[in-house]
Amino acid sequence: MGVRTCESRCLFSGSKGEVCCIEPLHSKPDLKDHPITQFSLLAMASLTKILVIGLKPSLKVWMTFPYGRMDPSSVPLLAWHFVAVHNYVNPMLAFCRGDVVHFLLVKRDESGAIHVTKQKHLHLYYDLINFTWINSRTVVLLDSAEKLHVIDRQTQEELETVEISEVQLVYNSSHFKSLATGGNVSQALALVGEKACYQSISSYGGQIFYLGTKSVYVMMLRSWRERVDHLLKQDCVTEALALAWSFHEGKAKAVVGLSGDASKRKAIVADRMVEILFHYADRALKKCPDQGKIQVMEQHFQDMVPVIVDYCLLLQRKDLLFSQVYDKLSENSVAKGVFLECLEPYILSDKLVGITPQVMKDLIVHFQDKKLMENVEALIVHMDITSLDIQQVVLMCWENRLYDAMIYVYNRGMNEFISPMEKLFKVIAPPLNAGKTLTDEQVVMGNKLLVYISCCLAGRAYPLGDIPEDLVPLVKNQVFEFLIRLHSAEASPEEEIYPYVRTLLHFDTREFLNVLALTFEDFKNDKQAVEYQQRIVDILLKVMVENSDFTPSQVGCLFTFLARQLAKPDNTLFVNRTLFDQVLEFLCSPDDDSRHSERQQVLLELLQAGGIVQFEESRLIRMAEKAEFYQICEFMYEREHQYDKIIDCYLRDPLREEEVFNYIHNILSIPGHSAEEKRSVWQKAMDHIEELVSLKPCKAAELVATHFSEQIETVIEKLQNQVLLFKFLRSLLDPREGIHVNQELLQISPCITERFIELLCQFNPTQVTETLQVLEGYRLEETIQITQKYQLHEVTAYLLEKKGDIHGAFLIMLKRLQSKLEEIMHQGENTKQDPLLKDVEDTTLETIALCQRNSHNLNQQQREALWFPLLEAMMAPQKLSSSAAPPLHSEALKSLTMQVLNSMAAFIALPSILQRILQDPVYGKGKLGEIQGLILGMLDTFNYEQTLLETTTSLLNQDLHWSLCNLRASVSRGLNPKQDYCSICLQQYKRRQEMADEIIVFSCGHLYHSFCLQNKECTTEIEGQTRWTCYKCSSSNKVGKLSENSSEIKKGRITPSQVKVSPSCHPSKGDPAVKKATSEPVLDPQQIQAFDQLCHLYRGSSRLALLTELSQNRSSESYRPFSGSQSGPAFNSIFQNENFQLQLIPPPVTED
Repeated sequence: MGVRTCESRCLFSGSKGEVCCIEPLHSKPDLKDHPITQFSLLAMASLTKILVIGLKPSLKVWMTFPYGRMDPSSVPLLAWHFVAVHNYVNPMLAFCRGDVVHFLLVKRDESGAIHVTKQKHLHLYYDLINFTWINSRTVVLLDSAEKLHVIDRQTQEELETVEISEVQLVYNSSHFKSLATGGNVSQALALVGEKACYQSISSYGGQIFYLGTKSVYVMMLRSWRERVDHLLKQDCVTEALALAWSFHEGKAKAVVGLSGDASKRKAIVADRMVEILFHYADRALKKCPDQGKIQVMEQHFQDMVPVIVDYCLLLQRKDLLFSQVYDKLSENSVAKGVFLECLEPYILSDKLVGITPQVMKDLIVHFQDKKLMENVEALIVHMDITSLDIQQVVLMCWENRLYDAMIYVYNRGMNEFISPMEKLFKVIAPPLNAGKTLTDEQVVMGNKLLVYISCCLAGRAYPLGDIPEDLVPLVKNQVFEFLIRLHSAEASPEEEIYPYVRTLLHFDTREFLNVLALTFEDFKNDKQAVEYQQRIVDILLKVMVENSDFTPSQVGCLFTFLARQLAKPDNTLFVNRTLFDQVLEFLCSPDDDSRHSERQQVLLELLQAGGIVQFEESRLIRMAEKAEFYQICEFMYEREHQYDKIIDCYLRDPLREEEVFNYIHNILSIPGHSAEEKRSVWQKAMDHIEELVSLKPCKAAELVATHFSEQIETVIEKLQNQVLLFKFLRSLLDPREGIHVNQELLQISPCITERFIELLCQFNPTQVTETLQVLEGYRLEETIQITQKYQLHEVTAYLLEKKGDIHGAFLIMLKRLQSKLEEIMHQGENTKQDPLLKDVEDTTLETIALCQRNSHNLNQQQREALWFPLLEAMMAPQKLSSSAAPPLHSEALKSLTMQVLNSMAAFIALPSILQRILQDPVYGKGKLGEIQGLILGMLDTFNYEQTLLETTTSLLNQDLHWSLCNLRASVSRGLNPKQDYCSICLQQYKRRQEMADEIIVFSCGHLYHSFCLQNKECTTEIEGQTRWTCYKCSSSNKVGKLSENSSEIKKGRITPSQVKVSPSCHPSKGDPAVKKATSEPVLDPQQIQAFDQLCHLYRGSSRLALLTELSQNRSSESYRPFSGSQSGPAFNSIFQNENFQLQLIPPPVTED
C-alpha cells in the first residue's frame, strides 16, 4: 500500500520510426455518454504508420495503417472529430502525410469491438503541414506555402483560400532536431522537423489559434449573416441574394449560425432576403440616371427589377411583390413598365397565376399602349379570369381581333361556349354566301372557328387545357344543337336553311368533315351522339346534294367521308345508295369537261375509302371509260387482276403514259404474278410496241432487252416504220444511249447490227463513224458494202483501215481529196466559198491522221507509197496555176502543203523528200523561187533536228562521264576491316603469315584467310577467274550449291564483296580460252557491287536511265549510231540498242 507501481508494454521500437504526433479522442459534454468514450482512444502517427490504441479497459492496438509511398519530408498529421453518418454520430479520424487525406470512421458494434472503416479520400495538389476540423462538415488545411484552404468534406470542394504568411508561424524545428541535446535524433525525424508546427496551431469551439513570432492570431468562419452582410458592404447585392438563397435551400457550404429545423431556417433567411429586396428596390430608384435617353433608364431597370421579381416569386411572396414592391416601383414610370414586362414569362409558363386586379389592369394597358396586342392575348389565356374586368376585356379583344382571348374569357368567365361561335360566324358567313374571296384575317378566323368546334366536341378547352368534366356533355350537346340549327338567331328572309353547316362546308369542306370524323370516333357508345351523327349526315346530304354551288371536289369529300364511315365494322349510319349513284353521275358527267383531274381524283379517293361497295362495278367501269378516268379504270382492273388492260389505261392517259414502262417492268419482274398474267401483259406490250417505241425508245429497248432478249427479231418484224426501227435499234445497240443492260448477255446477231448501220447511213450519215467506233458485233465486209452503197467514203476508209487494208483506205481518202481540190480549182475567181475550203482542210487533216497512225507499222517503201501521193495531190493545184494569176485560196493551199511536209518529215528522210521535189518536171525546169518556201522549210527542220541531236548527245556524254567518275572513285576506295582476326577461324591474321596464305578483305568490313574461305566453299570460277564471296554476308542467303551461286553471280542477282588481294588461283597464261574471255572489258563482281551501291546512293534515275527506258519502247527501224563488240549486263545500254531513235517533228515553217 502507498507504493506507486507502473506497468509498461512496448508497442513498437523507435528504430522503425519515431512518433511525431499523438492525438487523443476528446468528447464534448453532450457526448460523454457515447459508447466509444469508454475506450479512451489514442491515435499516434510515426514516420512509417499510424496506430489507433485503446487505453481502457486494457491497452490494445485496434488498428495500424502504413502510409505507403510518400515524400519523406512531409509531416504526419492527425485530427479527431465526431461526425454524423447515416443518422449515427461516431468519431472520425483524419490522417495525412503528403497530399492525400484519409478519413477513418470508428464505431463500436454490438459485441463491444471497435471497427474502423475507410471513407472517401481527399486528393490535393499541395503538401500539408496542418489539418484542423472546424466543424463536422468543414476542415481547414494549411499547406507548406502557408496558405489556408477551407474544404467541404463531403463534396471535397475548396470554398476559400487565404494567405497567412504575415502571421510568421512558429515551427518546431529545433525540438524535432533536438538541437538542445546535440541532435541525437534520426535523419528522418530531423527532415520532418523542417515543417513541423504541431504546438503552434490549436482549435477550440470553431476557432483556430495560430502562434506567430510576434502575436497570436485567431481565425473562425463567418456566420451566414456576416457573409451576406460582407457582400452587401461591397455593394454586391445580387451575389448577396444568391448566397442567401443558397442558405434558404440548404445548398450552401460551411454554414455557421443557422440552427433549428428546415422550416425555421428558411423563415429566418427569408426575412433577411425581404430586407435585402427592399433595400435593392430603394437603391434601384435612387441610382436611376436623371438625365439621358429613355433607353438608358430602361436598361438600368432591366438590370435590377427582374432580380427583385425573381426572388419574390422564389420566396412565394406575391403579396409583397404586388403591394409594397409594386408601389415603390410605380413611383417611376419606366421602372413600372419594366416590372410589368418582367411578369410576362412567368405568366406564360404558368408560374404566376393569381394577379391583383389593379396590376392586371395596368399590365393590359401597358401592353396595349406599346401596341403589343399579341402579347396581351397570350397573357390573357394564361390568367385567372377572376382578376379581369370581363366586359372591358371582351370589348378590347373584339376591337383588337384577339379571338383566342375572347373565346377564353367567354368559356372560363361565363361558361358560355356558343356566343363566341355566333360572333365568328357573323364575320365569315356574309362573304362566303356572296361568293367572295375571304381576306387573310377572315381565313384566320375561320380556321380558329374550326379548331374551336373541334376542341368543344372533343372535351378540350380552347386554346389550352381541358373543359371541366361535368360540363363536357353539356358543351357537346350545345355545339351540336347550334350547328344543326335551321336558321340563325337574326335570320333574314333570304337565308337558306342550315346556315352554319353551309358556311363551314363552303369555308373548308375537307377540314370540317375531318372535325366531324374525329368527333364520331369519340361518340361510339353514346346513344344520343349516334342520333346526332345520323342527323348531321342527313343535313350534310341535304345541303350539298340539293345545291349546285359546291364543286366536284367538295361533293367528293363528303361522299369519301361517308364511305369511310359506312366501311367501319360498327357503323350505325344509313345513307341511301341512290345518292352514291347520283354522285357517280355527277362526277362522270360528260357534259362537264372542266376540272377533269379533280373529279377523277375525288372519285378515286371515294373508291379507296371503301365506297366501291356502293357501286355496281360494270357500270362504274363503263362510266369511267366514257369520262376518260383512266386511274379509276386501273383501280378496277387491278382488283380483277386484268393487268393487260391497265396498259391501255396508261397509254391513253397523256399525263401518265411514260409510267407504262415501269408498270410493265414491275409486273414482269416482281414475284406474285402468275405466268398467265405475265404472258398476257407481254402480249399486250407487243401489240403496242410501236406506241411504246415512239413514246420512249430507250425505255422500250431496255424493257425488251431485260425481259425478252430472245425475241428481239420478233420485235423488229413488228416495227414496220423504219424511223421507229432506227430509234429502237439505236437505243438497243448504241452504248452511248445509256440503257442499263449487259450487251454481252444480249447475244444480238450481226445481221441486226448491220441493219442498224444501214438505217444509220440513211437517217444520220454524219454519225456513222463515231457510232462504229463504239459499236461491236458487225462484220467488216458486209459493213463496207453498206457504206459503199450509200457512198460514205470516210466511213469506208475507216472500215478498210480497221480491216488492215491501209493502202485501200488511203486511196479512198486521196481520191476524195483530189475531187475536193478540183472543185476548189474550177470555181469562179470572184467567188469565195468558205465551206468548200473548210471541207478541203478537214479532208486533208483526216488523210494526214490516217498516214500518221499507220506509218509506224510500215517499211520505208510503204511509207513513201502513202506520203508522196498525198504530197503530189496537194502540190498539183500549184503546178497548174500561173504566176501572173494565182488561184483562189493559194495561201491556204500552201499552208496545207507545208503541214503535209511537216507531218511526213517524221517518217520520210528529208533528202528523199527534197529529191522527189527536185525531180518533179515542173520544178526541175522552173525557177528556184517557186520552191524556195519548201526548201527553206526543210532546211529549218534539218537545223532543228541537228541542234536537238547535239544537245541530246552532250547530255548523254555528261551523264556517262559523271557515272564513270563515281564508279572509279567507288572501286578504288580503300577498305577498312572491322577487326584484326579472321571471321571464320577467329585467329589474328598476323599469326598465320608464316603460311603461304593471303588475307582477303571485303567492302562490308569482314576479314578472312583465303584458306578458310576455300574450306567454306566461298569461291566460284567465272570465265577462268576466281571470285570470292563474304561468308557471313552471304551465309543467310546461300543456296547450297556452288553451281547455283555461280549462275546467280553471272546474272547479277547476288552482290559479291570487293576483293582487295588478288585471288590465290590465277588463270594459266597459255590458255587461249582464258585470253579470249579476258580480252573484252568485263566488270568484275566488286565493280558490279560498287556500281549498285552508287545507284542506291543517288536517289532517282539519271537522264541516261530515262532515255534507256524510253528507247526500249521504240520498235521502228533506225540506223546504229555506234558499234562495238562489248557484251554483258554492264554494257547493255542505249548505245548498243538497235531500236534506239529520236522521232522528231520539226516546228511549222512560217513565211515572213
